Amino acid sequence: MNQLLNLVSDRSAHVHRAAHPHADFGPAIEEPAPCVPLLSASGVVKSYRKGRHEVPVLSGVDFSIAAGEFTAIVGQSGSGKSTLLHLLGTLDAPDSGEIHFEGKRIDNVPTSTRDKLRNEQFGMIFQFYHLLPELSALENVLVPRMIAEGVVRYWYNRRRHLQQAAQLLEMVGLGHRLRHKPRELSGGEMQRAAIARALISRPRVLLADEPTGNLDRKTGDEIMRILRSLNADQNLTIVMVTHDPAIAAQADRTVRLVEGRVEAA
Repeated sequence: MNQLLNLVSDRSAHVHRAAHPHADFGPAIEEPAPCVPLLSASGVVKSYRKGRHEVPVLSGVDFSIAAGEFTAIVGQSGSGKSTLLHLLGTLDAPDSGEIHFEGKRIDNVPTSTRDKLRNEQFGMIFQFYHLLPELSALENVLVPRMIAEGVVRYWYNRRRHLQQAAQLLEMVGLGHRLRHKPRELSGGEMQRAAIARALISRPRVLLADEPTGNLDRKTGDEIMRILRSLNADQNLTIVMVTHDPAIAAQADRTVRLVEGRVEAA
């Protein structure tokens, strides 16, 4: 599989020379370019209505992740972990605050722009896989390309997409299960298919919501080996929500949410 895109392009360096009328301070010194996070949240607030009551979920979250980083978001049930992940992936919009991708605000752009960004730049995997039951593993992996390209363009590129999808399934250990439907796959195999589906568009960021939460320990460890390999070998940026400290410990960094706020990063 072709490697995923690498780090955010550096900004041009700013050259500074001290101004002094009588002294020579030597050659100009190049200052390091500022580091722009690949994905970030600033002052994000989010609430949901439950009947007549408004339930606060996030209360001013500041979060950022650099390109190529693997970050785990942890916290108790109801702390806002999945909500934050969905906001980062533009599946929902914050009540206030901002979400930025490559330094550009993305939470307030038109819906069509968010959809395009989500389909091209973000890959997503979930605890319950969300595979379409009537499609084979191979066909499930192809779904994002079908949606992104439309019928005519997809059929024109179909052979190339089929080859790429088969390669992805081979990469995650499902090369022998291409034609099997979800009901014929184990939980771990369904999650592998979901990972392949998330990668078909060659995303910059993989957002994983409890990717091992519905699996036994051995199978969960196998899924984590795949995610760590994608991060290490292909420099894929990963943001993962988990309630399991042992799973979180396998990430580069852990961010803890407590009562809707970041406690430590």
